[in-house]
Amino acid sequence: MQDTMTSAVTIERCSPRDPEATALITASHAFLLSKYPPEFSFALSIDDLCVPSIRFWTARIGGAARGCVALADKGDYGELKSMYVDPAARGAGIGALLVSTVIGAARDAGLPMLRLETGDDLYDAHRLYRRSGFVDCGPFGDYVEGPHSVFMERPV
Repeated sequence: MQDTMTSAVTIERCSPRDPEATALITASHAFLLSKYPPEFSFALSIDDLCVPSIRFWTARIGGAARGCVALADKGDYGELKSMYVDPAARGAGIGALLVSTVIGAARDAGLPMLRLETGDDLYDAHRLYRRSGFVDCGPFGDYVEGPHSVFMERPV
């Protein structure tokens, strides 16, 4: 069944202000705030996602948005941000397709490295990122070591 669902997934560039994209981002923020104190949540707001240095995609099944991801161009590396898949659509390969989309976009942009920060107990996400070639690293950019963060990177 997963192969059938995966083949029905489409990935498209989208504005974070698209109502379905906004709903996914809002759900992601609520999920993160249910797990981590606000000072340890590094989710970008809708406005922060709508700047020229960030590209945003949604994953759709049957036309309905079921996942999202963003690529922030930091100049000498890219950062994978705002990765989220609707819990009802998990297991359909959406996460892998979104990560692959960001890797390809980073490659096309000439970014040599792709980095991310994720929650320390988001084990499914850790497995997905490791399957996609990410390895643990230390804090980067403006991040500092904290009790709830895992930092990862992979060459593009």
